[in-house]
Amino acid sequence: MSTKKNTSETIENDIPLPENEALDLEGSTPTEPTVEEQLQAQKDQNLRLYAEFENFRKRNARERLELISSANENTLKALIPVLDDFERALKNVSSDSEAYTGVHLIYAKLADSLKLQGLKAMESSQGLPFDAETMEAITTIPAPTPDLAGRVIDEIEKGYRIGEKIIRYAKVVVGQV
Repeated sequence: MSTKKNTSETIENDIPLPENEALDLEGSTPTEPTVEEQLQAQKDQNLRLYAEFENFRKRNARERLELISSANENTLKALIPVLDDFERALKNVSSDSEAYTGVHLIYAKLADSLKLQGLKAMESSQGLPFDAETMEAITTIPAPTPDLAGRVIDEIEKGYRIGEKIIRYAKVVVGQV
């Protein structure tokens, strides 16, 4: 008479199972992968690892370029109001005075320095249809003519970009029906 052991070690009739192998539904034991299958699995693993590393390298390079291109953004944002003040001063000083010449020279030098750092003024939006992607409507006024309804009547402040990124939207007055 045989004694029953743990079911994971024996099956009915006390036949011991080989170690680390389990029976599947048909009763056969799983086969070990062939050398070709192991080699293919290793190749797949290496290919995936290489692709993952390439993606990491490209993402890292892209982030580094973004950081370099926008590194001066805060400084340029702080200097834009100074540029605006120079433009207002140039409008309020007569163009034949010495003060105008001095203010214009300083303005031109500052504007050129900021351009070298990547700051670009957006085109004047006066007369164009209002575009919420590039403009900020300060107020609306009745349109002087029907064709100016929904269009920019006046530009209060210029918009500026660094590359393709808008760092200040153009502040405008829009005509309303």
